[in-house]
Amino acid sequence: MRTVEEWVGKTDDAAVPPRVRLRVFEKFNGVCQLSGRKILAGDAWDLDHIKAIWRGGEHRESNLQPVLKQPHQEKSSEEQSIQAKCDRVRKKHLGIWPSSVAKIKSPGFRKTRNA
Repeated sequence: MRTVEEWVGKTDDAAVPPRVRLRVFEKFNGVCQLSGRKILAGDAWDLDHIKAIWRGGEHRESNLQPVLKQPHQEKSSEEQSIQAKCDRVRKKHLGIWPSSVAKIKSPGFRKTRNA
């Protein structure tokens, strides 16, 4: 039996070769890892990173899973919101997030005594 070396992308956005897509698909028995539904012929599907690259995941075969397009779009949208919040918090912590231009306007102190 021939052992196949694991594919590792040269860059984080390198295209995954068709042979690797097939190996990942077969590894998970053609089941979408987000919805649990079997991916049928003609279904649009993607490869998703199990651990997102922005969270320290790697662009390699062992970090990929097959997912249907719709659940993948929903997951990616949620992850982008989380990533944006993390970036904002980090920038605020480092003092590089712009402070608000609009200042809170106060009506001032109320007069409690009649003069």
